[in-house]
Amino acid sequence: MKDNMKQKLFTIVFGHDTKAGKLFDVILLYLIAASVITVIIESVPTIGTFYQQFFWSLEIIFTILFSIEYLIRIYISPKPYKYIFSFWGLLDLVSILPTYLSFLFLGYHYLLVIRVFRLLRVFRILRLSKFNKEAGIILNALKASYYKISLFLLAMFFLTIILGTVMYVLEGGETGFTSIPQSIYWAIVTITTVGYGDIVPATILGKVVSSFIMLLGYAIIAVPTGIMVSAFNKQSYTNTSRCNSCDHINSIEAKYCNNCGNKIKA
Repeated sequence: MKDNMKQKLFTIVFGHDTKAGKLFDVILLYLIAASVITVIIESVPTIGTFYQQFFWSLEIIFTILFSIEYLIRIYISPKPYKYIFSFWGLLDLVSILPTYLSFLFLGYHYLLVIRVFRLLRVFRILRLSKFNKEAGIILNALKASYYKISLFLLAMFFLTIILGTVMYVLEGGETGFTSIPQSIYWAIVTITTVGYGDIVPATILGKVVSSFIMLLGYAIIAVPTGIMVSAFNKQSYTNTSRCNSCDHINSIEAKYCNNCGNKIKA
């Protein structure tokens, strides 16, 4: 009887295929979103100070609910220690610890430390990704394009060093380019099209080089985007199935075609 109950709870909490499991995921998703929104709104001084007791009551409620969920996951896990020390297990624990720590440290000198700990509650939002099936496609796309993007960023690193050094030689220290690191900082700000304006070239050659860097920045931004889009399209295509009757493309999990309604053969 006890094992049957644990199995049912395991299917609901860790499973995503049953109706009860999907309902549990949706409810948990809304609770996580509500807790994160509460933290964000509470950080506004005019609101957080005036409704301090209200936000604290909400935090207690959220913490109790997430604590119950955490204990249930430990109870129904076939290997509890494996879940506790897994990424999601540690994240679940970190998301509820700050509130309990605030009960332990009540002294005035620890007030700032408590606030820092309570900021960790924002990490609950990371748990939203495990409820989205599409998150797997995005993660696989990132893994597939990791080496290409890393090589591109390495090339950009060397390019900014070269451009920063050139600007240091052309401008000197009188116009704000006081050192090569300072010039590299300017090159990064310019090539990413941020443009703070705290350092501005004054010489004609410096303006010519900076114009080239600005135009280069638009092309550089498009490169990692193209790499990611290409990897994402490949991952999306591998997660689809084609209908044998009408050649319509459906989801890999679809058993019947969304276009003609015929059963999709493996």
